[in-house]
Order: sequence, then C-alpha cells, then structure tokens
Amino acid sequence: MKQQPDNNLPKRKLTRREILRGAAAAATAPYVLTGGALGAAGLAPASDRLTVACVGIRNKGGGHLKRLLANGDVQVVSVCDVDRTIRRRAVNRVAGACASRRDVGQTARPAATGDYREIAARRDIDAVVIATPDHTHAVIAMEMLRGGRNVYIEKPIALTIAEGRAIADAAADSKLVVQVGCQKRANPRFRLARDLIRRGAIGQLVSIETRIPRRPTTPTGWSPQPVPAGLDYETWLGPAPMAPYTPARCHYNWRFIRAYSAGELAGLASHGLDLTQWTMGVDTGGPVAVQGTGEYYQTGLYDAFYRVDVQWTYANGVRLTCRTAPSAAMRFSGTDGWFEPDTMKASSPAILSAATKGLAGPSHMRNFLAAVRAGRPEDVSVNAETGHRSATVCHLGEIAMRLGRPLQWDPTEECFPNDDEAQSRTRRVYRQPWTL
Repeated sequence: MKQQPDNNLPKRKLTRREILRGAAAAATAPYVLTGGALGAAGLAPASDRLTVACVGIRNKGGGHLKRLLANGDVQVVSVCDVDRTIRRRAVNRVAGACASRRDVGQTARPAATGDYREIAARRDIDAVVIATPDHTHAVIAMEMLRGGRNVYIEKPIALTIAEGRAIADAAADSKLVVQVGCQKRANPRFRLARDLIRRGAIGQLVSIETRIPRRPTTPTGWSPQPVPAGLDYETWLGPAPMAPYTPARCHYNWRFIRAYSAGELAGLASHGLDLTQWTMGVDTGGPVAVQGTGEYYQTGLYDAFYRVDVQWTYANGVRLTCRTAPSAAMRFSGTDGWFEPDTMKASSPAILSAATKGLAGPSHMRNFLAAVRAGRPEDVSVNAETGHRSATVCHLGEIAMRLGRPLQWDPTEECFPNDDEAQSRTRRVYRQPWTL
C-alpha cells in the first residue's frame, strides 16, 4: 500500500519577498538604500531577490552554491553544513561574490549554522537547496516543508521508497515548490533523444540500456578514529545506525556505504533511470517487474554494489537494463534502429540526420527559481512525485539484487504484491531520537 506521511503540514506562509513587497507599498517614511540594495548592473534590488539557504555545501552542494551566486536575483542568506570548516569557506565565498558585485547590504555575509532546523524555523527564507548525503534527504526535506520552505533536493529524493512517498505526499499537500535534482532533463542531447523516440525515429521503442562504471574499485580498509574538531558527527549520521567515525566514511565516499546510499545505482545510474521514465511518459508510474544480480565487498568499509546487472520490465513491454561497463552511456533501441545521446551515435545516417540540433532547455536550477518566484509548483521539470518515482526504480533494482530473485512490482499501489520480505525493504528503522 502507498505510504502516508504522519505529519500535518501548515498552509503556505507568505515569503519574505511577498511581505516586503506589501510593506513597500504601504510605507511612507523615507529611507536610504545601499547601491547593492538598489540593484547594480545584473543585480536585482534587495527587495526583489529570492532569499535562499543552502544545506550541504561540499561537492554537489558547492556547485549549487556557485550557480546561485551567479544569479543577480538571488541572495544566499544562510549556509548550513555539519563541518565547521566547510561552513566558513562557504561564508567567505558568498561574501566575496557579494563584494565583487558591489552588494554590501545586511545580507552580504550569510548566517552560518550546523543545524538545518534553524533554517526551517526562519521566516525570511524563500527556498532551501539540499545537497546532503542521501540518508539525510528525507528528514531535512520534511522539516523544510513543515516550515513552509520551497525546496530543491538533490537526487535521489530519499534513501527508501517509503521516505520518497512521504516527501511526495507532503509536497503535494503543502502546495510548495519542490524540484528534484535530475538535471539531465535540461541537457539538449537527452531532450533530443526523447523527441526522436516520441516521433518514432527509431521505430517502436523496445529497450533502453544504461551503463555505469565500476565504483567503488576497492573495499577500503578502515579503523575507528577520533571525530575531528568542528564536525558534528551525530548530525551527520542522522537517522542512520551509529557507527565509529573514520575519514573515508564521510564527505564524498559515503555514497559507497549502504547505510547512506544505494551506490552508483542511486548515483550515476539514477540519471539514466529518470530519463527512461521521462522518455516513456511514465513520470507517475514505474516498472512492473525487476530482477538483477550484483557484487559487493564482503570486507572493508564500502558495501554498496560495485557491479550491477539489473533488468526492469514495463507494462508496455519495454525492457530497461543497467550494467557495469568501462564508461557511462545510454542507448535507446527500437524496431528501426538505435540512438546513443551521450556519443551522438546512431544505427543509421537517417537517424543522425534527424538529430541535427539539440533541444535547449532551461537550467534545472533556474527552472526551480522561476517556479518559486511565480509561486507555481507545477512549473518545475521534476517535482517531488516525479523524483520519487524515478528514485523508486533505483531502489527496486537494489532490493532485487539484495534478495537475489525476480520481483513483481505494482506501480499503482507502490508495493510488492504478496511479498512481505521485499516490502519490508521499502523502509528503514530510524536511530532514536530521529523521526521523519
């Protein structure tokens, strides 16, 4: 059965920008604005900028921060990370960007915190960008939605199917804007692939293959070490089981540990699995069967699958596969040929001639910001429901490999019919006192 969230979300509150606009219309007292507040070239006035907070600002989060700082209609007012060193670097980065664009208002130097709940409690933030490890996506996203914040959340939307369903339902109830970071939908080559297939350029679609490289390449030995000063390791672990600190557990390499991620099946592969759903027009559906095999290290720190061979079947007969290969790529095969958007290769010159120009799309982040500014959740390219359904494909593959047997899936009820063992793996037990 579909998982229902336990939380009652408040109705959407006015954003700081909306309040300021109303106050400006009613104000009669004179006041003085700085040049940055008035708006320089390419810089919107302070009263018209979206206020954004970033939670998780290393690696992918750092890339999102860079893109946000390049937007003159955005003000980054808070940065959050459990690592104090990373927080300090981000504060200086934001302050430097503000100085370079002559923005010297009160918000030129953002607030810094290690506790995302402080951001959820603020009423002067329009949107929050979440780029933390997968295992903390759900608890942070739900806290932001309860606080009335619009949310951009990196893919996969959650670590489990039940968590993804809870976020999707909460987002729908809240009427807030939620964008999931499946950025390849904005890539011209993949937009082109979808267009070619929907126009029948390769005939009737038969199969889709996505290939990912082998990672991790070693199991990595480890030993318990003292938690570094400035790292809030308790919050980093969040709802995951307690485990001794070791440097290789945190920051980038968490994605190779099953307690925090489903490995590259939820990493690199998730883009191809999302593009499959998008291309076939099943954003609110999914496969009906899955089977697969995989290998993971029996010793060492990294226990996510490093080799995968998974097959999903859809109700229309299309077969989707994900296999480990020397390099990442996708291939769409039909009754009249095939097309690879990564390499721009095809089975015939006729298909290539039809693929003369990519279909440019809006930046994924800009798409989110525009939807927030307009107050239109329906304008995002990957909403919470869509992101949840794409992540579910990843989770189904991981569950099938763990159980080592074929599984049937009901995408309408979102359950494994008459299979309690498989169904139990759609959720996880949280470490106390963490709750969703």
